[in-house]
Amino acid sequence: MNFPATRLRRLRATPALRSLVRETHLHPGALVYPLFLCEGEGIRREVSSMPGVFNLSIDEAVKEAEACAALGLGGLLLFGLPDKKDEQGLGAYDSNGITQRGLRALKASSAAQSLVLIADVCLCEYTSHGHCGIVTRSGANSADYAIENDASLALLAKTATSLAEAGADIVAPSDMMDGRVAAIRSALDAVGKTNTPILSYASKFASAFYGPFREAAGSAPQFGDRRTYQMDGANRREAMREIAQDLAEGADMLLMKPALPYLDIIREARDRFDVPLGAYQVSGEYAMLHAAFQRGWLDPERAMLESLLSIRRAGADFIITYFAKEAAHSLA
Repeated sequence: MNFPATRLRRLRATPALRSLVRETHLHPGALVYPLFLCEGEGIRREVSSMPGVFNLSIDEAVKEAEACAALGLGGLLLFGLPDKKDEQGLGAYDSNGITQRGLRALKASSAAQSLVLIADVCLCEYTSHGHCGIVTRSGANSADYAIENDASLALLAKTATSLAEAGADIVAPSDMMDGRVAAIRSALDAVGKTNTPILSYASKFASAFYGPFREAAGSAPQFGDRRTYQMDGANRREAMREIAQDLAEGADMLLMKPALPYLDIIREARDRFDVPLGAYQVSGEYAMLHAAFQRGWLDPERAMLESLLSIRRAGADFIITYFAKEAAHSLA
């Protein structure tokens, strides 16, 4: 029936009524908090472009994890910041590397047992050139280089197995090399880690919104960019092909990155693929909102929760976000 018999405002009259009929819900257990692990002890170094986000020594990361567990968060996504870097990214698959030691420390913390520990699998934080794979050069000019896809797969697989053996509950390849999911699945199975899931950054776009992360992780490319392996932001259909390929290779879960500029990609992936689906509200999204908060242009709590709700409404089962702790406080 039409107005006036049908009045959609009837179900919006009170907070209790709005809550009762709400279609999409946020809860702390669907939020994952990224942690940046650095060498040293007692270190809590704020990232200038990301207010409230810190590079943490392992002892401080354990304290942070305990706070996250108390808030009921779903998990942590771990990135490592090594003291030394090299062309091959040796620190990424060193059994005594920063992330591997962090995983063991977190696993030993009883308060953090409720958290799912997700380890990012990439070489960019560990390579001296800042790229996500092996680089070959054909001349003296910095533009004369190539990222070697197939040569990088073995190192990514070694990284994933090293992280799984150190205690990662999930390994999450973010490098965007073709074939890396199959290589990682084969390597995990070969060392008896058949039950370790792979969360694939299946459609990771070459985005302008990663800038603050590269400050936090010290992972900016020293030359060139990542457009030859990360996706072109114009290509929705290609994103679906990337996802289908990763699932065929053995991915158990999907991660969309970034989130807010790519809500249409999240929605289409949700409609097409019946697997657990996450979205990463990346550093630039966080920094952009904080810049508006600092100027009084947006209400911090309302804008934060609305941005997260939009990602959930688009179809994400879980969200990786630097707002995770603040959001959990607001949702309590």
